[in-house]
Amino acid sequence: MIKDPRIAPLFIGSEIYRRSSYGAWHPLRVPRVSTVIDLSRAMGWLGPKQYVQSPKAKAAALSVWHDPVYVEALQRAELTQAVSDQEREAFGLGTMANPVFPEMWQRPATSAGASLLAGELLAKGGVIYSPAGGTHHGMPARANGFCYLNDPVLAILSLRRTGVRRIAYIDIDAHHPDGVEVAFGQDPDVLMISVHEENRWPRTGGLIGEGAGSLFNLPVPAGLNDSEMSVIRDQLILPAVEQFAPDAIVLQCGADAVTEDPLSRLTLSNNSHWAIVRALMSMSPRYLVLGGGGYNPWSVGRLWTGVWATLNGQHIPSALPPVAVDVLRGLRFDNHRLGRNPPEHWYATLRDEPRNGEVRGDILERLARLTARFAVQI
Repeated sequence: MIKDPRIAPLFIGSEIYRRSSYGAWHPLRVPRVSTVIDLSRAMGWLGPKQYVQSPKAKAAALSVWHDPVYVEALQRAELTQAVSDQEREAFGLGTMANPVFPEMWQRPATSAGASLLAGELLAKGGVIYSPAGGTHHGMPARANGFCYLNDPVLAILSLRRTGVRRIAYIDIDAHHPDGVEVAFGQDPDVLMISVHEENRWPRTGGLIGEGAGSLFNLPVPAGLNDSEMSVIRDQLILPAVEQFAPDAIVLQCGADAVTEDPLSRLTLSNNSHWAIVRALMSMSPRYLVLGGGGYNPWSVGRLWTGVWATLNGQHIPSALPPVAVDVLRGLRFDNHRLGRNPPEHWYATLRDEPRNGEVRGDILERLARLTARFAVQI
């Protein structure tokens, strides 16, 4: 349980995300964190006592996992707004996925700073939300999958420095957390559970992970629905976490597994994410919830605002007040078909209609193979 229920959850954020974009055609051109801040404030859920300004991580602090030569190259690319062919090849900078843009060092350093700070603030227990976090593809010396740094890895290492030993990392993003697995796939004191779409980039994370760590990868077929995610939650995620008995939980709550997201073929509603957020709250004295993927500004903004409401025990109303509707009506999704005629409920409410359906046999078979490993892996 959370040690002191009187301690309100903290929200770590920054205004850098309001004025920063990966570029006019990149999936991360859309506003995300700024929408969550604005919506949460419009709903009266985010006061000044709960909001923490994210620091920008210093380069030296990143060397706990990232190669200093790579970090120097990232800083230099922001300063010069260019990379050489050699740097592009060596570090993955200046590509279509990981472009050169004005805040390409400052922005990831800010989300990394939030995760490093979160580990320190959670030393004595509590709940922290950092929606700018969740950059789970970053490698020690290479940008990867829109991720220049790997803040989930840095968060876990920050928790370790405060004396926290057993950490559960749960990832419900549509994409497999390959960078986090590189860091902790062999670590028996880190429980890793990833539920991700099969045959989706980066095409890692096959069923049943390798190594000595407590690693559970569940690739799921396209069309995953709320009913199936409920079974995965109740048969895999919660029993594994309970048996592992972690000192801290880090949840990567990527919003790209919902129907409206353009970068996956999964069909969840945001209710599935909120149910997992809620279910994990009582299972450890320390709880860090990160963002992650999410490339439709309405679906990601509504989902992540609902995460903050869930962490605070707030009732999510069926209809939003006018000030919150104005936030959602002010969003734009230029250069994409989903932005041309948004449905009215994207403006009027946070909660999606449930998207239940048949629980397919192949998902049950995969769950059976994973849960049979509990006794020997945890």
